[in-house]
Amino acid sequence: MYEVEVKVPADHDTVRERLAELDAESVNEVEQVDTYYDAPHREFAETDEALRVRRETPRSVSDEGTDGEAFAELTYKGPLVEAESKTRREVETVVEDGEAADDILASVGFDPAATVRKDRERFALDGYTVTLDAVEGLGEFVEVETQVEGAETVESARDAAFEILRDLGLDPDDQIRTSYLGLLLENEES
Repeated sequence: MYEVEVKVPADHDTVRERLAELDAESVNEVEQVDTYYDAPHREFAETDEALRVRRETPRSVSDEGTDGEAFAELTYKGPLVEAESKTRREVETVVEDGEAADDILASVGFDPAATVRKDRERFALDGYTVTLDAVEGLGEFVEVETQVEGAETVESARDAAFEILRDLGLDPDDQIRTSYLGLLLENEES
């Protein structure tokens, strides 16, 4: 499975207005806390890979309460597969206990490297997920993403994601291919 993703910095209020005009469906609002790990056998920063445990907690989005339940998942992200987007192979699975997953990883030599905290608001639009991210220490971003089965469909999925960005009044040329983790680590080095 490949995650085709494009991300740009953007003002959320303006994008929300445009999403409403385009009749995008509000999906949910969540808080995510991602703990990234360093591997004992290779340097993920050099191989452009990532391993994380994500904890997601739903926030109330309607009078009916929250959408879904809190959960944790373990995710591996492979290196970028193209220069035009943030597309990469992704493997993830829900884990019953995020703390136990952390403990297992630490027990076999994976050290916590950094934590990324963000508030996420998701919308569905034309078969894509449009996400408004407020990332602690970085600011506001918009991601447009979808998942595809094979590498042969990456280019068409990316081009459609660029078109959605344009429909939202955003410029694909403003795309940031660096992960939130990478951006936070760059800020720490500055």
